[in-house]
Amino acid sequence: MVTHAAHTARTVIGIIGNVISFCLFASPMPTFWRIFKNKSSEEFHPYPYIACVMNCLFWIFYGLPIVHPDSTLVITINAIGLFLELSYLLIFFIYTHKKYRIHIVAGLLAEVILLAIVAAPTLKLCHTHAMRSMVVGIVCIVFGVIMYSSPLSIMKKVITTKSVEFMPFWLSVAAFSNGVCWTVYALLQFDLYILISNGLGAVSGALQLILYACYYKRKPSGEEGSHAAKVAALQDESKLPA
Repeated sequence: MVTHAAHTARTVIGIIGNVISFCLFASPMPTFWRIFKNKSSEEFHPYPYIACVMNCLFWIFYGLPIVHPDSTLVITINAIGLFLELSYLLIFFIYTHKKYRIHIVAGLLAEVILLAIVAAPTLKLCHTHAMRSMVVGIVCIVFGVIMYSSPLSIMKKVITTKSVEFMPFWLSVAAFSNGVCWTVYALLQFDLYILISNGLGAVSGALQLILYACYYKRKPSGEEGSHAAKVAALQDESKLPA
């Protein structure tokens, strides 16, 4: 039984988590303004945003009252995230070439089919909130692990080049803060699936900050620095709100 104080604290933490998560969802905006302004998708790829759409879809499904009651704040932020990610993909679709357009359409169609494949038997065969939460929560964790592994290539690049030009500091801070905030949210009214997913996010963010502390005084120069700027622009794929 959750006390009134714990419930209030959880709500406050969830609202803070929504704000931080929104910042992470909004972080690609400069990238897509650049695509819009240049009328070209350049070297950017749509795959991180397609993956984020899948993540949002499943967390929205997880937060529904028929699956996991009292998860309104999980639904709100992921609904906002879903809208933003689809907006990014629309801009990308308009200004990219045929190959990526096919990939975007195919990817989104596959995600809708996968959601239906998971949702239909879950709602039909699982008759308790606990069972439904377990099935959907495990799927969310799997996608969380995949998405939180995305910064690993950037972290490897930081170690290889000994430069944090590849890893924007404030994005790493936001990723760490987001993971910690939603971890606390999950602990206040114990939610194993949000806890595991965002606990991994907090660890990922912490490792990025440790790397930053180790290498922040070193900077690349010349051609390497130019390449670093491009890699940094792709860093937005490191986000995963609950």
